[in-house]
Amino acid sequence: MAVKTLSISLSTKGDTDIHDITDRVAEAVAQSGLRDGIATVFCPSSTSALTTIEYEPGCLADLRRLFDEIVPPNREYAHHLRWGDGNGHSHVRAALLGPSLTVPFREGRLTLGTWQQIIYVDFDVRPRHRELVVQLLGE
Repeated sequence: MAVKTLSISLSTKGDTDIHDITDRVAEAVAQSGLRDGIATVFCPSSTSALTTIEYEPGCLADLRRLFDEIVPPNREYAHHLRWGDGNGHSHVRAALLGPSLTVPFREGRLTLGTWQQIIYVDFDVRPRHRELVVQLLGE
């Protein structure tokens, strides 16, 4: 088995900014020379996360609304008392989705469903520059 590690750079706006990174992950797989294996994407951040969704405006609006309903930004968070940075909700939202996603690939192609895209969500309260880690394990 071979391991290849790459990165994806993103500039985000924060406030539940959603990026479709499917093509960039697929490109990493294609360029790796590996035919079969797994692709893991990891965000080294405690205020952002990864998941899959149908990347269309309605689904994205529904996802944002859901996070506003279950983890509202205007609630008091103990995190604010410690740091005063106003992003306690960002940490909680990111923890709900998680920092990584693994997708198998076969014959050099991701095995995603027809309407399934890989998304990166930045929940922080300000624009950020992010570096995602893409690690490919395969042959």
